[in-house]
Amino acid sequence: MTRTLIRAAVYGGVIVTTLGSVYLFTRDQATAAPVQTHNHAGAATVRDAAKPVTLSALDARRIGVTYATATLGPLAKEVRTVGQITLDETKVQTVAPKIDGWVERLVVNTTGQYVSAGQALLTISSPMLVTAQEELLLAARLEGDLSAANADARRNATELLASARRRLAYWDIPKTEIAEIERTREVRRTLTLRAPSSGYVLEKNVLAGQKIMTGEALFRVADLRTVWIEGQVFEQDLAGIRVGQMVHADFQALPGEHRMGRIAYVYPTLDPESRTARMRVVLANEDMRLKPGMYATIRIAGNESVVVLSVPRTAVLSTGERSIVFVRDAHDGLAAREVSLGRANDQRVEILRGLSAGETVVSSATFLVDAESNLGTALGGMGNMPGMEMTAPPQPLPLVPPAPAQKE
Repeated sequence: MTRTLIRAAVYGGVIVTTLGSVYLFTRDQATAAPVQTHNHAGAATVRDAAKPVTLSALDARRIGVTYATATLGPLAKEVRTVGQITLDETKVQTVAPKIDGWVERLVVNTTGQYVSAGQALLTISSPMLVTAQEELLLAARLEGDLSAANADARRNATELLASARRRLAYWDIPKTEIAEIERTREVRRTLTLRAPSSGYVLEKNVLAGQKIMTGEALFRVADLRTVWIEGQVFEQDLAGIRVGQMVHADFQALPGEHRMGRIAYVYPTLDPESRTARMRVVLANEDMRLKPGMYATIRIAGNESVVVLSVPRTAVLSTGERSIVFVRDAHDGLAAREVSLGRANDQRVEILRGLSAGETVVSSATFLVDAESNLGTALGGMGNMPGMEMTAPPQPLPLVPPAPAQKE
C-alpha cells in the first residue's frame, strides 16, 4: 500500500512539472512579442502621399488619358445661376365689374381658356344699369323738347345728356352700345363684360347666378407671349451684371432648346442671408412653349477678358478639401500637385498657384490616374500596416507522457 501511494505521488509530480514548464515557456513568448496597434493616422495619409504614376503611350490610350498644356490667355468670366419662369406682370389684367348685380350668363366658364381682346366673358343683370339707361333716355328726350328754348335751357339739357352718357361709359359700356340705346330707345336689362386683352384665364372666381359686387375680381387674364425669369446672383458677381445685357437660357423641360433674353431689372436690395440679389430677364414666348413655373439655367457672359493661367476644367480633380492636377514630367511620370483655383467658364478654369505656364497636365481620365496613384501607395505601405505580417504561429511543446509503472 505504501509503495502504491509513493508511485502515484511521483507520477502526479511529473505531470505538474511538465504543465508548469509549458505555461512558463508560452508566457515568455507572449511577453516578448511586441504589441501591434492600428495606425489610423498612417492609413489616412496614404491619400496625401500618393506616388507618381508612370504610363506608357499604349497604357494612356487604353484608359483614355489625354494631355493639355497650362497656357496664358484671356478668360472671359461667365456667371451661372438658376431661375424660374414667372408671368410678365405688365401683361396681367383683372376683370372686375363697376356695378352691383347678378350673373345672368357666364360665357367663359373654365380656367385656362384662351380669350381674345373684346370677347364677351359674362352678362350682368343690374337695377343700377336700368336706372342709368332710363336717365339717359330722359335726358335725350329733354334735349329734343328744348330745341326751341333759349340758349341756357338748351345748354343745360345738353350737359345733362352728356352726364348720362359718361355715367354709362364709366361702367365700361362701349359708345356704340350707348348710341344704340339712344336710337332704339329701349332699356337693356343686362351688361356684358368683355376681355380687356388677349390671353389665358388664370383665375375664375364667379359662377352663373352669383351675386357680384362693385370691384370684385371675377377673372384674371394673362398674356403669355412674353414671360419673365426671376433669378438670383451672388454678391461677388454683381459687378458683371447690368440692365440690357443679353443672357442665355436653357430649360429642363425643353432639353436642347436654347433661348436668348435680356436683363430688364436688377433689384436694389440684397438678401443678407444668402448674399444674393434678384434680377429679372425678359423672354419672348410667341410659341407658348415656356410655361410659368418652369426652371431655367441662366448664363451671363462677362464682357471683361483678362489674361490668366488656365487649364481645362476636366484637368482639375476636386477632393472636397483641395484641388489637384496631375503634371507630366520628361519621363512620362504623372505626379499629383495641389493647385488654387480662380474664375472659370464652361471650358477652362484659372490656376492661381501651384502650376506654371507650359507644364503638361492630364486633361481626361484624371480620376483613373488618381485611383492608380493611390492604389500604388496603398500597396507600397501594406508592409507596415498592422495585420499584414505573415509569421507562423509558435508551435506548442509536446507533452511528455508519464513513465510506465514498474512491475513488482
